[in-house]
Amino acid sequence: MIAKEELLKKIVGHAKEYGFVFPSSEIYDGLSATYDYGPYGAELKNSLKAYWWEAMVKMHENIVGLDAAIFMHPTTWKASGHVDAFNDPLIDNKDSKRRYRADVLIEEHQEKYRQKIAKELAKGRKRFGDSFDESQFLATNPNVIRNREKVEQIDARYKAAMDANDLAAVKELIIDLGIADPETGSKNWTDVRQFNLMFQTELGSVAGDASTIYLRPETAQGIFVNYLNVQKSARMKLPFGIAQIGKAFRNEIIARQFIFRMREFEQMEMQYFVKPGTELDHYAAWKEARMAWHKALGLGEGSYRFHDHVKLAHYANAACDIEFDFPMGFKELEGIHSRTDFDLAAHERYSGKKLQYYDPEAGESYVPYVVETSIGLDRLFLAVLSAAYQEEHLEDGSSRTVLRLPHALAPVKVAVLPLLKKDGLPEMARKVIDMLKYDHNCQYDEKDSIGKRYRRQDAIGTPYCITIDHESLEDQSVTLRERDSMKQERVGIDALSSIVADKVSMKTLLKQLP
Repeated sequence: MIAKEELLKKIVGHAKEYGFVFPSSEIYDGLSATYDYGPYGAELKNSLKAYWWEAMVKMHENIVGLDAAIFMHPTTWKASGHVDAFNDPLIDNKDSKRRYRADVLIEEHQEKYRQKIAKELAKGRKRFGDSFDESQFLATNPNVIRNREKVEQIDARYKAAMDANDLAAVKELIIDLGIADPETGSKNWTDVRQFNLMFQTELGSVAGDASTIYLRPETAQGIFVNYLNVQKSARMKLPFGIAQIGKAFRNEIIARQFIFRMREFEQMEMQYFVKPGTELDHYAAWKEARMAWHKALGLGEGSYRFHDHVKLAHYANAACDIEFDFPMGFKELEGIHSRTDFDLAAHERYSGKKLQYYDPEAGESYVPYVVETSIGLDRLFLAVLSAAYQEEHLEDGSSRTVLRLPHALAPVKVAVLPLLKKDGLPEMARKVIDMLKYDHNCQYDEKDSIGKRYRRQDAIGTPYCITIDHESLEDQSVTLRERDSMKQERVGIDALSSIVADKVSMKTLLKQLP
């Protein structure tokens, strides 16, 4: 088992060495918090997009897709509240000169109490075994109750401070909790101040206020301004959804922890338009549906948890995060929000255009309410990579580093390996690749011993290796090796297409979904 504090360093090194993620502009010493996806990273990223898109669009008759422009009319961001309210509370440490988000410092302090609760639960399960009653334990154990009260008290103080826009109270909370600079231990803090996260640029050849536009900080607004176009052209009836994958940009106060928090990132969002008054039922249903989607990846039942928001965004009447147990602890992976009619009503008001839906059953028009699911693709990539990375010591005394990626997501599905570079084995291997390449991303490798080649494929997560040997020339059979178990079996070449297709198909994931 790799210590969590070491895991992120190992993943960063592995990602670069094996062509998953590179520091951007590295030959110029890089650019802070920007990364490029290498050959295998691009493939894994595309597979994650496909899994989300097929589960969201293909599997739902009432959800359709959109690809909106990154640049939008600047009034869009005035209407959405981003110009006036898209801020994070910023705090600096006077000694270390490091900058932090005040809310993140507070959340990380609360996480210490949550971890204490988790340890008490683990001790209870170990002590009582099958007779362990978790709900009763949580309600009666004095250590659990004490730590939960501390979390709730911090939540209440932070919410009251932010609701009143009292940044001095936020600093006072940090001081009272004894929160120190995570890097240096210093508690010498500046005042807390707000920091707008949007990037500005100029449209056209003449600079000035009239030409100021923004790089979009989220993909959702492109969906909202196109809501009626999509509804009418696709002939959709409520409830219906619009899904989109695209780039977003935020001038983060502090961007760190590899690809977890970047200034340029990719979102996968779905806005679900519903009749007012039904939004909380749909919100609850989407919470469960999204959690099931994540768990189908097989990254571990205990790797996920819901976290309900204490301070709701200005547009929401309910909100929660699906958090994942990253190498740096439980952090937000996906957000589910009941956005009410805030966005559509605001765009209707600012644009002067009606954005109402005519309900033929009710015989009335109204502005729909919206339930949003929004997941960071880069964070999902890191979650999958973190869960998949393993260092194993084998029975024969050797070791290997393996990425136990879900088979359907692996960058390379099949590696074809001729045992020798002669005797017609490479020619037969090429024929096998020619047979499989129309359906799967395949790789040909004839360099080094077969053992070293297996290790290379394990390191990039290839689920199956096909070895061509002299026996293959005689009986038209090959050795099929599975990555996780390392078991090998002889199969006929004529059966390869169906065997591989069954084992690496996206359907294996989609069929697990409710």
